[in-house]
Amino acid sequence: MNDQPLSGVLEAVLLAAGRPVSVEQFRELFEESQRPTTEEVEAALSELASACADRAYELREVASGWRLEVRARYAEVVSRLWQERPSRYSRALLETLALIAYRQPITRGEIEDIRGVTVSTSIMRTLQERNWIRVVGHREVPGRPELLGTTREFLDYFGLRSLDDLPTLAELRDLDDIKMQLEFPGAENASAALPAPRTEVADGSEDEAILEDEDGGEPSTPDSPSLVAAPPDSNEH
Repeated sequence: MNDQPLSGVLEAVLLAAGRPVSVEQFRELFEESQRPTTEEVEAALSELASACADRAYELREVASGWRLEVRARYAEVVSRLWQERPSRYSRALLETLALIAYRQPITRGEIEDIRGVTVSTSIMRTLQERNWIRVVGHREVPGRPELLGTTREFLDYFGLRSLDDLPTLAELRDLDDIKMQLEFPGAENASAALPAPRTEVADGSEDEAILEDEDGGEPSTPDSPSLVAAPPDSNEH
């Protein structure tokens, strides 16, 4: 470890990685003769978390591992580094995502039965392109419809370690509150270089997955709301 404190090495790795890093991935970065134990890595992470207490960023654990994130109180200013506007998701998309998160595994037909409307192809495509949902199996009924569930990327994006971190259904009084509630507990603190996804309700058709910007251009969203200090030639942010 070149006489460097392990917590400092892990901090450097997280700043450069631009994505969550698991304990095992940390360990694999070292030569076998210098490889720290799982306990040593966990202790170093705890030390790093304490060291970040007075910094503008914090260490957080999500589904895929650990990452450094800009604290929520700085997110609004830091987000101005990016000129493109964040995506605005339609009510239909948010309702669909919430149903998959809470009722998984669930079929598209079951979602349509609950919502009372057809789920548009654009909504399903958007959720799959974001890699927030995946096919986890097939219902053993005629036609064998796909069973849908959320992904590790979904948990990472909203700052969750597992589905157990989702707010209870009692906390989600109704889907009218989804604009705020989809930014799950922890996601507020997980806001980083860019703000959490905006969840404005569509004014138009239920078929709209993502609302257009006021200028009419295609909206965009960062791949991750985490703090990234990538090399200059990296495309990640």
